[in-house]
Amino acid sequence: MRFSFGQLQGFVAVAEERHFGRAAERLSMTQPPLSRQIQKLEHAVGARLLERDSRGVRLTAAGEAFLVDARRLLTLAGRAPDLARRVAAGLAGSIRIGFTGASAFGVLGEVLNTISDRLPDLRLELSELVTGDQITALGDGEIDLGLARPPFDGEIFSSRPVHREPLVLCVPEGHRLAKLGRPATAADLESEQLITYSPDRARYFHELVIRLLPVAHHNVAHAVSQIHTVIWLVAARRGIAFVPASATRMTVDGVRWLELAGFPENPVELHLLWAKHSTNPALSTVLKALEPMTARLG
Repeated sequence: MRFSFGQLQGFVAVAEERHFGRAAERLSMTQPPLSRQIQKLEHAVGARLLERDSRGVRLTAAGEAFLVDARRLLTLAGRAPDLARRVAAGLAGSIRIGFTGASAFGVLGEVLNTISDRLPDLRLELSELVTGDQITALGDGEIDLGLARPPFDGEIFSSRPVHREPLVLCVPEGHRLAKLGRPATAADLESEQLITYSPDRARYFHELVIRLLPVAHHNVAHAVSQIHTVIWLVAARRGIAFVPASATRMTVDGVRWLELAGFPENPVELHLLWAKHSTNPALSTVLKALEPMTARLG
């Protein structure tokens, strides 16, 4: 079935005017070519759409049904150029965002709300991925923007810090450290069993903990990749753990959060990450919308 935009316009005009002459005048054309347009449209559709009589023109049952979709098609066609311009300008379309599970505790919601407030016609598609998988997905063009942990290859990717926060200590309820009455220090942790992070699946946090606290192999109870798993293992009294402060927003029975003393103030970083070769026009508008968030970090 093939019919033209002009044929649809002609049919809708005749259907609304109920008169070929008035419809032709409305379309700034003469009546004979309008009649030929309608004939070609009826042939393409395979059904009679209009009936003429002495009182003018009336729609057949098929014409009544076709009119609904004809108007819809014309509306969509009318919107198409504007939509294309808005997509090209990065104001519409979609942006695919990868994020680490830990970012959902805090900054992810602010990022999404900021984008939606400033770019309401942009569709947001989310993928929960560890940093390594985000890097692969960005390189393959499967996502446009990541919320990931450094370091990154500066030749392939651009990045911008979007959030910094302290570490806190997560200990089981009733643990001796929970009774210190002061922030915990490295000396307080020397004999403790530590739940730490996988060097492969959670490399950033693994290396961060190693830098902050020399951890002997015999002091490692478990090494896992997800922060929520770390916290649940602490609740099960399998050891203690370092977690980002935003994780304290989780409600988990059986754990306590302790401040740390003698450690860097805000060692946990989260960055916006994108591939330099990205061709999605929405990426630049999203990055501009997020500038106030990144500007806070200097």
